[in-house]
Amino acid sequence: MNILFSGNSKVFDGVLTCMLSILKRTKVKDAFNFYVMTMDVSHIKPEYTAISVEDIKALDKIAKTYNQNNQVIRLDVTDIYMREFANSPNEQCYCSPYTLLRLFMDLIPDIPDKMLYLDVDIMFNRDIALLYDIELGNYEYAAARDHYGKFLINPNYINAGVLLFNVKMIKRTGLLKKARKLIKTKKLMFADQDAIYKSTIRKKMLPQRFNDQKFLHPHTVVRHFSKRLFYLPYPHTENVKQWQLSRMYRVFGYTRFDDILYEYMYWKGKHIRNEI
Repeated sequence: MNILFSGNSKVFDGVLTCMLSILKRTKVKDAFNFYVMTMDVSHIKPEYTAISVEDIKALDKIAKTYNQNNQVIRLDVTDIYMREFANSPNEQCYCSPYTLLRLFMDLIPDIPDKMLYLDVDIMFNRDIALLYDIELGNYEYAAARDHYGKFLINPNYINAGVLLFNVKMIKRTGLLKKARKLIKTKKLMFADQDAIYKSTIRKKMLPQRFNDQKFLHPHTVVRHFSKRLFYLPYPHTENVKQWQLSRMYRVFGYTRFDDILYEYMYWKGKHIRNEI
């Protein structure tokens, strides 16, 4: 199974927690390839530096404790970003330029024919095979609806935090090539997400349980810790991530991920002490 993340030097905790949730909830014995797209664009903001080789080596060693054939692979796409998107209208997009990196997937040599892109603020509640084994056929990708966008934008507006890509098909249709053109030429409210949505020819819509951005049900496969609206004690938004342990327990009170988060704390401590 091939998994793609993207981000800067601050995504270690997100990649680790998500990766552990996959490894601990999955029954299949097949090996995983975890790809992490990154770049250094510290000229935009000082904190926009690439995830380090040391962090990737630590993640790789942790993954191999589950299966010696697991791999964590670092993809530095700084050169591609500077060629494609430097000074584009969406460089200062709503989140960060790192959300745009998934749009380079078709430019990576030897990229697998099937790839599951995941935001790092995601935890698997059930076996990843329930999602990864979905047959894509002639669809470019499979995605669930955006919790708020399906009401405010379009009933089939997608959330791009979980995208199961049919890489062969998107190369044939030019999906990401068209999306990159939009990023370079038009200011978009939700940048990469809008660009993918507007460039799609044929997508497979998934039930909300494959990207639940608000609730955690027993049938939830993917819990996406994205920003959400709360109505009490007054209308406000919270952007609580799974690795922010005290906030996550205080706001959501989840215990379903305790085994994963205990192991995360163990490995994070060893990593801080340079023991991995």
